[in-house]
Formats: sequence, structure tokens, C-alpha cells
Amino acid sequence: MEGKTVYYSQVVMSNLMLPHQANVKGNVHGGEIMKMMDSTAGVVAHRHSRANVVTARVDEMEFHLPIHIGNFVTCHGKLVFVGSSSMEILVTVSVEDLAKNAPPKTALTAYFTLVALDENGKPLKVAPLELVNEEERRLFEDGMRRYQAYKQHRKN
Repeated sequence: MEGKTVYYSQVVMSNLMLPHQANVKGNVHGGEIMKMMDSTAGVVAHRHSRANVVTARVDEMEFHLPIHIGNFVTCHGKLVFVGSSSMEILVTVSVEDLAKNAPPKTALTAYFTLVALDENGKPLKVAPLELVNEEERRLFEDGMRRYQAYKQHRKN
């Protein structure tokens, strides 16, 4: 199976935050942002595997900034690790306050692990990830460590 690059499957998805996505104080619900992130990760994984994918795990989700009604939110998703059937996607969320004409800031990040499935719902082998620069190699090594730690934790 021929490998695919990080660039091949990376995705950028954006939304303007509206009142129905927030509480009465104008803070966007965390679940709304998590759904955007999961959708972004799903598109990345689908583009890489060209198969049905499901979310298996979310690691290290950390909110750095609040998100409010009227903010423009952008999710950047890219593969960082590929196993046999699983794929780890780094999703970075930036928030832009359009009313203040301020530059985008990173609001949160997380690692999503998705698994490719065949037509019977069984794990499906996916293409390897071709790494083309040092940053991609570093992220892949970090992803492999998380993958191995998770596998070890499940054994215990």
C-alpha cells in the first residue's frame, strides 16, 4: 500500500459562533467546539483512509481561551501518527474576535484517534504516513509514544 503525506489529508474547517451555540452569558458550549474538532478529525481520517472512520479516543484536550458568540472559529486538522488501522489527528482551534479586528489566537488543541472500518465494521488497514520534514517526524514519534503508552495501559 502506497503511503500518503500529511499534506494530502490535512483540513481547515471554520464556523462563526452563533447564539444557539452558547449559554446566556455568550460563552460557546465546549461541546460545540468538541463537535467541530471531531468533525475535522473525521474528515482528515477519511481523506487518508478513504474508508468509514469512527472516533476511538480523544487525548489532551485543553482549553486555553474562552470562545464567545460572534467569534470566528477555525479548526486545523492534520495527521500526526498512523498505525495499522488507527490514525491520530492533531486538531488545533484558533479563535478570531471579528468585532475587535484582532488576529486569531489558539483556543485549544487535542489529539483525536480514529479507526478505519471495513464494510463489516472491522478494523481496516490504512496507508502508512509519509513524513517529509523534521516537524512531521517529531510529531509522529510523539504520537507513537502516546499509542504505545495507551496500548500498555490497556494491557494492565
